[in-house]
Amino acid sequence: MKRNLLSIIVIALLVVNIVLSAIMMVSVSSASRKTASLVSDIATLVGLEINGLPVSDVGTTNVTMADTAVYNITDEMTIPLKNGEDGQSHYAVGTVSLSLNKNHEDYKTYNEETLATSEGIIKDIIFSVLGNYTKEEAQSNSEQIKSEMLQRLNERFDSEVIYGVSFSFLYS
Repeated sequence: MKRNLLSIIVIALLVVNIVLSAIMMVSVSSASRKTASLVSDIATLVGLEINGLPVSDVGTTNVTMADTAVYNITDEMTIPLKNGEDGQSHYAVGTVSLSLNKNHEDYKTYNEETLATSEGIIKDIIFSVLGNYTKEEAQSNSEQIKSEMLQRLNERFDSEVIYGVSFSFLYS
């Protein structure tokens, strides 16, 4: 008799435990959803993506491939990088290409032929941007580097006819 009564008490406590756990999960999950929604709304207002990187309006224009002209920097570039924690000198060796919007009003001013005369200025911007990074930073932040190069090029030429920067570098 005592065994049956003990079994009934244990079962009743299990049922109460399951009910209380379910109530707690519902209340915690709704609060968690509200918190996630609030954080998402604040991040949208501040202009951040969920992964923590800033949203950049630079280079977000949608240009079709038919409306794109590509200007390739003629020489392979060797860029000295900032010394890292190892204290050794590192270099980036590679090529850079600029994507131009053929439909932009400044395309007649800054087309492939006229950019060839400004190649020294373009190389200087590329050198100064990439030279501010260590080997490890350059390898892991290529999109940030491209965005910074694009922003500096647009500021220098006072135009957004250049809408994209592509590069291929080997780091040593």
